[in-house]
Amino acid sequence: MPSSYTCLHYHLIFSTKDRRALITGDLPTRLYDYVGGIIAREKGRLLAAGGAADHVHLLVSLSANRALADVLRVVKTNSSKWVHETFPASRDFGWQDGYAAFAVSVSTVAQVKRYIAAQEKHHRRRSFQDEFVAFLERHGIEYDPRYLWT
Repeated sequence: MPSSYTCLHYHLIFSTKDRRALITGDLPTRLYDYVGGIIAREKGRLLAAGGAADHVHLLVSLSANRALADVLRVVKTNSSKWVHETFPASRDFGWQDGYAAFAVSVSTVAQVKRYIAAQEKHHRRRSFQDEFVAFLERHGIEYDPRYLWT
């Protein structure tokens, strides 16, 4: 077979530094647009973006030629720099070091998009911490609660 064909969708979740409520006002829409541009430059596509003031959820399709960790490093570094330059009052903005990434089957892309779109409503009932732990447990990911939020 002379070509390679992939369908790699990921649900990515990561938090602001110290889970501070910094993604507010005008920032979310503009930030998601900017992140979409970064992902496009990394040969991927942003399919959905949402979250709350202290974290984001991204549904992305990535190229097999880009490592997930590398794409996230570029997204987090460049978007943080952009926030500092574009919103000078947000000089405290930054991302937490870690992230969560979950593979998404093409058959569940629409479901994940709906979930991401409903984040504001969802977080009226459930905290980010509870949501994150539920994701880890649902996917069988081992974690040490002592280091989960540091």
